[in-house]
Amino acid sequence: MKRLVISDNRRFLTWEAGKPFFWLADTAWELFHRPSFEEADHYLENRRQKGFTVVQAVVLAEFDGLVTPNAYGERPLINNDPLKPNEAYFHHVDRLIHLAAQKGLFIGLVPTWGDKIELLGHGKGPLIFEPKNARAYGEWLGNRYRDTWNIIWINGGDRQGGGDNRAIWEAIAHGIKSADQNHLMTFHPLGGNGGHSSSEWFHQAPWLDFNLAQSGHERKHLGNDQIIARDYILLPTKPCLDGEPRYEDHPVNWKPQELGWFDDYDARQAAYWAVFAGAFGHTYGCHPVWQFFCQSYAPISFARRNWRQALDLPGACQMRHLRNLIESRPMLSRVPDQSILLEEKTGPEHRRACRGEGYILVYLPQGGTVTVTLESLCAAALQAWWYDPRTGDAIDGGCLPGVDRLEFTAPWAGPCSDWVLVIDSAEADFSPPGTLPDFEREATKPEPNQQS
Repeated sequence: MKRLVISDNRRFLTWEAGKPFFWLADTAWELFHRPSFEEADHYLENRRQKGFTVVQAVVLAEFDGLVTPNAYGERPLINNDPLKPNEAYFHHVDRLIHLAAQKGLFIGLVPTWGDKIELLGHGKGPLIFEPKNARAYGEWLGNRYRDTWNIIWINGGDRQGGGDNRAIWEAIAHGIKSADQNHLMTFHPLGGNGGHSSSEWFHQAPWLDFNLAQSGHERKHLGNDQIIARDYILLPTKPCLDGEPRYEDHPVNWKPQELGWFDDYDARQAAYWAVFAGAFGHTYGCHPVWQFFCQSYAPISFARRNWRQALDLPGACQMRHLRNLIESRPMLSRVPDQSILLEEKTGPEHRRACRGEGYILVYLPQGGTVTVTLESLCAAALQAWWYDPRTGDAIDGGCLPGVDRLEFTAPWAGPCSDWVLVIDSAEADFSPPGTLPDFEREATKPEPNQQS
């Protein structure tokens, strides 16, 4: 079985043979609970076509997932007992995981949402786990999916990892790992108060292969790059990413009439800030989609569109441009480097810079003029580009001398006018940003239809 591993430099995910893997995920938390097989097929195909590589979904769903049956009338557990899984329910889970595999998609598989362990004032529960049955449930899941290639384990479920919860989360992790050494594992923490990361509780845990943050949905321009920057410097070195940022079409701080809604710009800003701060990938989310909202269900947190309509909102279509940009340059050499910027800006204008072998990338969330230092390229000549994160188009910025610093001005500026400045060493002879030579494009495709 081919599988994902941590890269040699401990910053990224790769296939075992060393081919880089870019995590571009969508949240479909209710995937196993609400949609039918045909509806799930429609969803997964839409995400495949948009360039996503991972789908995050929960086995024991949050919204009455133990009591309200799935689309086929099946509940996950008999008498809500973690030691008595309902085979008919898990047959549906198996089919969807296999369907995702056929489409080259990984499932970021969450064993249970946190309301089965801690209510926190939201979620319906009931509370069903203690350490002993949690370990047994984890071991059962690990045995069931250890030979299924497209699994990435996401322990946790929007809850803290400490206090009385810790022993249960540890038990689930150790149960899974006792049966399944084939797949990577992380932890999905709660949001709020500027966001949290798995590192706060489990960075030293041997079962935690990479850190996952939730920067959350509290406010526009929340600096999720700061969460990534904190995780990036921790020892031992582990890859990190934002696994739940502000969702497109989510009400800002759950107050739509006062604060409005997050849109595609907000989704882009979170994505580029995080990745340029050192994240190995990014998770996008759309508020009606994760809950598969339609007229059959009451809206959760002011959902306002049918999930099918929301599938093609602009932000979902634009995420592939981030993946294309990162894959068009050497991925495994990329490091964050704010010293490239001669002037720091804060708030909505905050800029993020990174560099890799033969290139520099600078994200300007509101365009404008930027002066950058170029010593890291050590190049006699440079090629500049302006990359449009809305369209994926690259505007030729011209050939330039390899001097120590240069000033650049984006094609236009203002709110929501984000741009990426790309500066290449001319000797590298890269394709325009966002495009790959055919042989490289083939190499970045998902592994084809492996047997589950």
